[in-house]
Amino acid sequence: MSYGIYIGRNHTADGIAYLAGYGDEPSAHWLELVPRQSYAPGSTITVGVTSHAGLPGRRSQIPQADQTARHLRVSYSHYLGVPAPLTNGGLNEHGVAVRDIWSPSRPELIAMTPADQTGPNYSDLARIVTERATTARHGVEIIADLIARHGYACYGGNSHMIADPDEAWVVIQFSGGRGLWVAERLGPDSIRASRPGYIGAIPAEPDADHLFPPHFIDTAVELGWYDRGEGAFDVNRVYGDGLGRWAGVAWIEDAMTALAARPEKVTLADVFWANSTERLTGDTAGYGQVVPLTHPRHAELRMMWHAPVGPVTAPLVPVFLGQTQVPLEFGAHRYLASGESARFLDERHVDKQPDSVSHIPQGAESTVSAFYVFKRLMHLVFQRPDPFLAEISSHWRCVESQFAGELPDIQRSAILLLDAGEADLCARLLTSHASTWLLKALAEAQILASALEVRLRAVGGLNMSVSPRRPEQIW
Repeated sequence: MSYGIYIGRNHTADGIAYLAGYGDEPSAHWLELVPRQSYAPGSTITVGVTSHAGLPGRRSQIPQADQTARHLRVSYSHYLGVPAPLTNGGLNEHGVAVRDIWSPSRPELIAMTPADQTGPNYSDLARIVTERATTARHGVEIIADLIARHGYACYGGNSHMIADPDEAWVVIQFSGGRGLWVAERLGPDSIRASRPGYIGAIPAEPDADHLFPPHFIDTAVELGWYDRGEGAFDVNRVYGDGLGRWAGVAWIEDAMTALAARPEKVTLADVFWANSTERLTGDTAGYGQVVPLTHPRHAELRMMWHAPVGPVTAPLVPVFLGQTQVPLEFGAHRYLASGESARFLDERHVDKQPDSVSHIPQGAESTVSAFYVFKRLMHLVFQRPDPFLAEISSHWRCVESQFAGELPDIQRSAILLLDAGEADLCARLLTSHASTWLLKALAEAQILASALEVRLRAVGGLNMSVSPRRPEQIW
């Protein structure tokens, strides 16, 4: 399902817009730093879904770009049968950030989706925009062009939030095989949450704040779902679930609007809270991201705050586009990875069973999985939220504050090195500090988890029923 929230720069204490959120997927998650890459003319990529997907279809090839952008993203291994690896987006070297969020199409559209649907799926769109977009609006145009040329392979309807330092767009793609999509612009005065993605009333024709294909409204008229004489075209009512803002969306939008009305406006800690509050974030959140949308002097200094699981019980840690690697502990491991339960770190059966060997390198698997460690901590906390949740949340918020205090000196040092032409030294600096922060958080999580397990065992608090415990969530 996923969650995203955009806060325009006029509402923040530092005058910076933010895009934050997480993905809801029941599988392994890992952080990836993907370099800029060039491709030979005529190169293609494979996109779409298979016959095993929730809504089946066919894989197909579409042209690859001549060059793709350096970017940070979280990848994962399973969702509704869509081929892995998958991503909900991330941040690229041009300052474009992408969040993928579920957005259900009306049942009739889902029912008319062709069984042999082709074209990019939701993850393909998120990845391609992250690889190619130079602005948020460019990201919308990329999605529009891909759908027009190649179609769209859906699982029931989807949306994306695409943002840069100047603006953001909510883009919804609908089921049905009709090439239906719509986009709404968000600006410096906007506060918008998506779960699911929604758009309300739009004008009869595209304008500066609304984009959609020429047949968008005509199709609704043709299907008998809208009469031009009935007033405004409400996208959610006509093509979506008709529920408007869900309760959780209304709650967090109203809460952030109230925070923005204070003299101090929305602080970085407030943005972290919007991503970590137990009312919105739990086990289904596979990770957390907060992207400050800025134009630094050098692209290497673009960064995001990353949590390896839902940040309700994990810290958000700074990572940079200019670093050269991610610690193996935060990369791919076998824990919860789709298909890994049937594979070995052993090649003796590979001749007869080609897929019997793990997709994870043995060296990576022999390191500690940050995803597992933080999941363990989460479920220890959830078995006794009072007092564990307040204790752990307070600890990680202090850690985040410590990292935020150290960040300006690191950024200033990086600028000095880049201005002096010392790109390699800058990369070493950023890699060293990001790795130190990530591994510090991991070491603390291991200590905290061990302590909480001891405390739970001492009071007979380990939950051995088949009903998991968790804090109450709105969604």
